[in-house]
Amino acid sequence: MKMSKYIIKRFLYSILVLLGLSIIIFVISRIVPGDPARMALGPRAPEYAVENLRNEMHLDEPLYMQYVLWLGDALKGDFGQSLVTRRAVAEDIIEFLPATMEIVIVSALIVVFVGINLGILSARFSNRWFDGVIRVFSYLGIVTPAFVWAIIFILIFGYTLPIFPTIGRLSSEIVPPQSITGMYMIDGLITGNFAAAGDAFMHIFLPALALSMGPAAQAARITRSSMTENEKKDYITSARAFGIPQKIIMKHQLLKPSLIPTVSVMALDIASLIGNAFLVELLFNFPGLSRYGVTAMLNKDLPAISAVVLVLGIFYILANIVIDIIVSFLDPRIRSFGGVQNA
Repeated sequence: MKMSKYIIKRFLYSILVLLGLSIIIFVISRIVPGDPARMALGPRAPEYAVENLRNEMHLDEPLYMQYVLWLGDALKGDFGQSLVTRRAVAEDIIEFLPATMEIVIVSALIVVFVGINLGILSARFSNRWFDGVIRVFSYLGIVTPAFVWAIIFILIFGYTLPIFPTIGRLSSEIVPPQSITGMYMIDGLITGNFAAAGDAFMHIFLPALALSMGPAAQAARITRSSMTENEKKDYITSARAFGIPQKIIMKHQLLKPSLIPTVSVMALDIASLIGNAFLVELLFNFPGLSRYGVTAMLNKDLPAISAVVLVLGIFYILANIVIDIIVSFLDPRIRSFGGVQNA
């Protein structure tokens, strides 16, 4: 199967998944106890105002018609008005999403470079003390939630050793860079405001590190396990018998097939970072989409909740597409059969 056809096929599947997700989101938002119109206007609003808003929100229509109207507005980027910020939910997402994306990008870089390299080193020095240290780190990273790492890093690097800031997105004395992408680090580098870019990185590093601990540990564990398993196979034994140096075997014959399960799991872990950032952003008082989502949940802000969940779903779907493409490059047999074998 050609790569272009393979990618198109995955996108078509993703559209169906996204459609199913939108149905689930809509149904949940309608079965949650409480009248959305009453919650939007407050308990003291007169009944006629609530009834007018109910008509504007099409709550008097049949459920299937409500979904069609809601989906049509969502496709145009109209998710309604937030009950908390009293602004269009789309405007809130545009404002808060770039901040979370900065954390996710830095976390993803840590996961990819630290996780894979630790796994390679662990396999390279298998059953030695260095391998034991990495395996202990992997177990601790996997079983410890991200918010616990966040608390530990705040106590150590925020108070005991005050190296990194622990509140907000930018120091009060730093002028924010001109907004291009909405991400302070990238905008600062583009506009030459290196002070803002550096300060933004200092604010992002601890929450990003807390988020990346689990996925990085998982990537290290899977990479080590896959490499030690593949190292026992006949083609590796034959390569050594022919006198091929160990470094070449590791790089060209062992690493590539061993990364297939790592990439499959790691990409989903990276996609989940935006969802796992809920408590981390709250602890660091970071103004991102995840904290916005938590606030929406606590206040039963259904339009905002629906939009945030839909954004999370889109990230997961895109992550699956990226997984399929990367894995198909690592193992061409997969796209030849028209499917992807996720580990």
